[in-house]
Amino acid sequence: MSVSWVLAIIIVIGVVAFMVARLRAARLEPQAGVKQHSLPGYHGSYALILAIFPAIIFFGIWKAASPVYIDSAVWRGLPEQVRSASDVNRSLTMGTIYTIGDGMRRLAPAELDQVRSGQADLKALFASKGVALASNGEAYMNPAAESYRSMSDSSSLWSAVGAILLSLAGAWLGLSGITLRRRARNNVERVMLWGLIAASTVAILTTVGIVLSMLFQTLAFFQSVPLSNFFFGTVWDPRFAAAGSGGAEGQFGLIPLLAGTLYIAFVAMLFAVPVGLMAAVYMAEYATPRVRSVVKPLLEVLAGIPTIVYGFFALVTVGPFLRDISTAIAGFTFIQAQSVLTAGLVMGIMLIPFVSSLSDDIITAVPKAMRDGSLGLGATRSETIKRVVLPAALPGIVGALLLTASRAIGETMIVVLAAGVAANLTLNPFEAMTTMTVKIVNQLTGDLEFTSPQTLVAFALGITL
Repeated sequence: MSVSWVLAIIIVIGVVAFMVARLRAARLEPQAGVKQHSLPGYHGSYALILAIFPAIIFFGIWKAASPVYIDSAVWRGLPEQVRSASDVNRSLTMGTIYTIGDGMRRLAPAELDQVRSGQADLKALFASKGVALASNGEAYMNPAAESYRSMSDSSSLWSAVGAILLSLAGAWLGLSGITLRRRARNNVERVMLWGLIAASTVAILTTVGIVLSMLFQTLAFFQSVPLSNFFFGTVWDPRFAAAGSGGAEGQFGLIPLLAGTLYIAFVAMLFAVPVGLMAAVYMAEYATPRVRSVVKPLLEVLAGIPTIVYGFFALVTVGPFLRDISTAIAGFTFIQAQSVLTAGLVMGIMLIPFVSSLSDDIITAVPKAMRDGSLGLGATRSETIKRVVLPAALPGIVGALLLTASRAIGETMIVVLAAGVAANLTLNPFEAMTTMTVKIVNQLTGDLEFTSPQTLVAFALGITL
């Protein structure tokens, strides 16, 4: 039985339990001196929780653990010379066995007998069934595939049966104890509390997991490259080493990448913050409701444009325009088409809706009584905005600017097309520079193994970023 069918049956059982429990609770007859503790909706919700959540948790744990057990069992059944192979060969062997096992489900009984006897051409037979198989495989693979198929089918059956039975048991438990004094509301609220705690824990563990996933690879990188060479180096030239050279060649100076990241982000913020903030003040304080209803959505459309489109715009329009302008003014080209200025301007255009929309919501949230009090004391509208509204909204505006800055620092596609990939160290905004995110992509592009400093440096860049 498929996962979707099992989940659908569990949900149906839960909904039925909810409706029956609520109906039973509504029909409870009041007794002298005894008040009903929980409303009928809480009784229904408690029955729904008992019918759905334990079954889904059991089903999810089974589905997560069974592939590990099946993989281990199939691997233990293979010949000793196969099990002594490398991890790469193990992956290829198990992949072929799984493909054969999945393909066996599509075979007729007569064809399956041919496979078991070793008389069938597996590659041709599976191709006729729409299953791609690289080769006929080894003789030991067919029994292993049969074992895998049998264990997988049994696991799917028992997981479905167990989840449905657990759901029925939970529904029965939720329906059997409905009384006037049953504390269904407390139980439901306790479950919701644990759900909120679980959601918060997931967010925390995700952050920890992201850091740890980069930390161990970063420590491996620093075993080959000294900390001082990375954090204080001024030359970025990783040079992928040839096979057998140990992979320790190249220079991994962070300074050019860090300078490029901060420089481009600074130029972008220098353009986006004034424009976005003034647009927010206009929409919140001066614009009529009709104008605001048109201008605000049009500004927010910019946030929905993919960054690769902004990169094309910088590459085709903004970069050549700045280059031609510099040629017309000075008689020679002093602004390159790919430069910090080009990337910063286009990135600033992309960031305007983030600044304006967030700041507009924050300014609008300032109580109207503060504005009325300032105007009542004789202040003009502009004085009220400068001395009352903006100071009151300042903490929120700073938060919006920090979010915008993090978006600017993490941008990749605009930098690739508008500022290039050259790791230069310069103060001239008319020259090309690059950022850490671009080099992370460069170092992890291609079929690579995480064994050389040239690849592991991407994790060091990521955790620094």
